[in-house]
Amino acid sequence: MTRTYLDFNATSPLRPEARAAMLAALDRGGNPSSVHAEGRAARSLVEAARRQIAAGLGTAPENIVFTSGATEAANLALTPSIQAGKQDAAFELLLAGAGEHPAVLLGNRFPAGQVETVALTRDGALSLEALAEALDRHRGKRVMVALQAANNETGVIQPVAEAAQLVHAAGGIVVCDAAQAAGRIETTFRTTGADMILLASHKLGGPGGAGALAIARSDLHIKEALLRGGGQEAGRRAGTENVAAIVGFAAAFVVATASLEVEAARVAVLRDEIELSVARVAPKAFFLGGHARRLPGVSAFVAPGLKAETLVMGLDLEGVAASSGSACSSGKVHASHVLEAMGLGEKALGGAVRVSLGWSSTREDVETFGMAFARVVERIRMRQNVA
Repeated sequence: MTRTYLDFNATSPLRPEARAAMLAALDRGGNPSSVHAEGRAARSLVEAARRQIAAGLGTAPENIVFTSGATEAANLALTPSIQAGKQDAAFELLLAGAGEHPAVLLGNRFPAGQVETVALTRDGALSLEALAEALDRHRGKRVMVALQAANNETGVIQPVAEAAQLVHAAGGIVVCDAAQAAGRIETTFRTTGADMILLASHKLGGPGGAGALAIARSDLHIKEALLRGGGQEAGRRAGTENVAAIVGFAAAFVVATASLEVEAARVAVLRDEIELSVARVAPKAFFLGGHARRLPGVSAFVAPGLKAETLVMGLDLEGVAASSGSACSSGKVHASHVLEAMGLGEKALGGAVRVSLGWSSTREDVETFGMAFARVVERIRMRQNVA
């Protein structure tokens, strides 16, 4: 069976440009910390990749720290001991949007008592009013705010630039998880106003196992490395750099950011066609964040009376890969924390189906989804009528 892949938010297929760059790096070999010719060649590949990603984000190359992914980058950035300019006292509070990825919501190196969530609106965007209230309530404290550029479950684009204005006025800094947004919408230090940006290679068509923490300016210092050892990455992240993964990451990043507007428009049309096909088969379905700004290729929907988990399994049997916003705990399916933060807990007890498209998605994929979804829903309804 030919498979149709519609789960780009989980991971993107590897771009051919990334594959070619990785194979070339593997053929060259060498440890980038070695001083001989092979080592210098490997180092040159890493530094070229660092320059490419820095240029795309709008910062200096020395402000890019390569990691194993966005989760490690979050663990590195979300620490009280970040020195900002002449201020080297520890941050006292981490404010995180209620819909953030678990890697952020756990607070990482912040003690649990110093982590607080900020409410979302019904559309799934951070409530700027709630953020302003929290900043005012904690006036006088050094505050770090963590906010996604776009939500991984709903695709809703978050008001990072507006939040950054509030946070900076209160003397705080902003860490932006751009794992889902980079390569899909313009995501730079200028457009976000963030102080740090987290990236994941595999979300934009690079290999898994690579990512970066990008820092806006040189006066932000990570005083305590998460991984300590040989002093790689200017002492901020020890361990021999994964040269092939890093160059693949950079190649994918360059291609993904080269034609953002054209690709976004193309994928948005496909997303809208998917939503039309869902509405035809399940007229009572509603789309999460449907009235908000969303990533062009993401659609998350709840179909009352149809469990998301059942729909996703049915689609998989039809050869279509999508994902579910529901989680299973102790045998009970419940709405995700994102849906609960949107106030949809009761309306979305069956969970949400997420369909996400990207660089290799085609109209044929959309048509295949529409036919498969109709067959799956028909089978479910037949079983429900029999029962």
